[in-house]
Amino acid sequence: MNIEILTKEDLANFGTLLLEEIKKIVAIEEPVKKKFLKGYEVRKVLGVSQGTLQNLRLNGTLPYSKIGSIYYYNAKIVENLMNGNTQVLGAER
Repeated sequence: MNIEILTKEDLANFGTLLLEEIKKIVAIEEPVKKKFLKGYEVRKVLGVSQGTLQNLRLNGTLPYSKIGSIYYYNAKIVENLMNGNTQVLGAER
């Protein structure tokens, strides 16, 4: 009967290898970033109400496109707004 002693280093290596294999099987990918966001997505990201979003639209802070009854917002502009940059360049409705 052979007895093999395992060290903490052996267990750490095993854990690393196991994690790599699981990642290969699951094939974790980065989520695709959207180019345009719908109104409810913008409200969720910015943490604002529907009325505040409407005010941002009306005062020109947040440009939009409307298709049917749905408002769409450029994701890059929304991200800039989140970062405190309220200057909108080259954005057209």
